[in-house]
Amino acid sequence: MKNKSRNLLFAAFVVMLSSWSQNSVAQTSNSNGNYEGIEFKMAIVREPIIPNNSVNIKDFGAVSGGDVLNTQAFANAIDAISKKGGGKVIIPPGIWLTGPIILKSNLELHAQTGALIKFSPDKSLYPLVETSFEGLNTWRCISPLYGKNLENVAFTGKGVWDGSGEVWRQVKRSKLTESQWKKFVASGGVVNESKTSWYPSEVFMNASKGADQNVRLDLKTKEDFEKIHDFLRPVLVSIQNSKRVLFDGPVFQNSPAWNLHPLMIEDLIVRNVSVRNPWFSQNGDGLDVESCKNVLVENSSFDVGDDAICIKSGKDQDGRDRAVPCENIIIRNNIVYHGHGGVTVGSEMSSGVKNMHVSNCTFMGTDVGLRFKSNRGRGGVVENIFISDIFMTDIPSQAISFNLYYGGKSIAETLEEGGTPVVNKAVPVDEKTPQFKNISMKNITIAGANQAVFLQGLPEMNLENIEITNLKAKADKGFTIVDANGIKITNATLDIKDPAIFDVYNVKNMTIENVDFNSTSPKAVSVNGEASEKIKLNSSSNTDLSKKTFIGKTVPKGAVKF
Repeated sequence: MKNKSRNLLFAAFVVMLSSWSQNSVAQTSNSNGNYEGIEFKMAIVREPIIPNNSVNIKDFGAVSGGDVLNTQAFANAIDAISKKGGGKVIIPPGIWLTGPIILKSNLELHAQTGALIKFSPDKSLYPLVETSFEGLNTWRCISPLYGKNLENVAFTGKGVWDGSGEVWRQVKRSKLTESQWKKFVASGGVVNESKTSWYPSEVFMNASKGADQNVRLDLKTKEDFEKIHDFLRPVLVSIQNSKRVLFDGPVFQNSPAWNLHPLMIEDLIVRNVSVRNPWFSQNGDGLDVESCKNVLVENSSFDVGDDAICIKSGKDQDGRDRAVPCENIIIRNNIVYHGHGGVTVGSEMSSGVKNMHVSNCTFMGTDVGLRFKSNRGRGGVVENIFISDIFMTDIPSQAISFNLYYGGKSIAETLEEGGTPVVNKAVPVDEKTPQFKNISMKNITIAGANQAVFLQGLPEMNLENIEITNLKAKADKGFTIVDANGIKITNATLDIKDPAIFDVYNVKNMTIENVDFNSTSPKAVSVNGEASEKIKLNSSSNTDLSKKTFIGKTVPKGAVKF
């Protein structure tokens, strides 16, 4: 009887081991220490569970070399692995030309080292689908990698996924060398009358004239959109309304528009990836995490043509109707080279963003380092953002930027045009009013920037509770703080070329404490605006703020105290 019991126990153990071995990308229940120091309650982000089956695309007729279209071979391999309940599709070393790849549940696409998957430049292979782009519901060409309503999807290996974006994008002459410009012009397409931009086609150029940035709001039917098919460039990877999605290892590059666009994903992991686009690529974002819950982005690098790591949740009415915030996000141990923003929130944030931790990231030469942007009309609340240990070098505009008058252009472009138009007159607050509040930044190093910090809210909805602690900054310009409430700047060492260090306008409940700077100007700190109140400027042992502060005539008496 004892032997029988022992045998039954052994058999159960074998079954358990067998079940465990059938998962090639198993859920690794990370220890609690993995989330040590996270400032909010954070569930363990679940990894996809992929059955331990595998197929090779070569077994389905795939031909390397970049000349043979392998769309059907990819589809057949995915179908075959799906019939087994899911598993790994192996892409071996080689150049694999293909059209769109439609993803399925329980699928791991494993691009081995030496594999280059090159998506065809033939736009007729990319039919229109209803989707969301730039936060709006619209029609676009299907993405080269596309999936919807899935569970358990993984991209692994060290191979390269290339979106052939050069045939899709408009290019501005000002961003190219003369030889690069001549090459684009010689390749076909059209040049606008002012000869400032190259377009892939006349259809593209004409369609762009009526667009809200990149979306045509005036068109309603699929047939209307078909007429401008060439203009409707897709993101490289689009996965929507899905659970447990993993990017681990590959290079994603040269996308027609954004590179990686996870939309409404629960349990998303992006780690150990390289995301690349030419620096001149229009809307060439790296990673746009939109309306996702439980997100981990770590140990990755970005070198792109627009915002690098961007957090979104829909735009205007479409975003508010969706009502799915982006929440519970960890971004850590990443490097950003070129990009319009290192880590960005917005401008499409109409469903809200909350509970975000960013730490130990390096931005080298990004147009902006930490970028928060929105506009009247968005609505949405951005709150509970915790940022620490950020290292920035050679930032050509603002290292830390809050811009609530965002107009669709990079800050570098905006500064070249004379800055952002600001209307200081308050408008009524309603569901269209964006709000940014409860944001902490500490241990920030800025080794070269045009401006260290730019904080600009709206007169009807101030930035609220923004705290900057342990800041070391070397920049041409210091701080601009406009329409803000509850600003606290503590323990800062500022090496600023401009004698004006702080320009403060209509700010309430602000404290500056233990801040040292090199300016000897009696107007190093300027406070203006009739809405200014409860401002405390506490001198440090090296800097007497009472001797370096100018208070404007419109500031209420007693609003500033030393």
